[in-house]
Amino acid sequence: MKYELKDEYIELFKLLKVLDLVDSGAEAKLIVADGHVRRNGEIELRKRAKIRQGDVIEVADVTIEVS
Repeated sequence: MKYELKDEYIELFKLLKVLDLVDSGAEAKLIVADGHVRRNGEIELRKRAKIRQGDVIEVADVTIEVS
């Protein structure tokens, strides 16, 4: 799955919500806090992490390439 940035960055929990991978922002924050999200191969625990062009996000069996 690809996501094209419209700004300099997007916060991680907002990205998950925009792509409809979760039902709410609260659910997105829980998934991140519980360690279920990887950013560039490493577990990302910061729900407000700034996702920038070139980052690869993995949630369960979904891979998101940010461009």
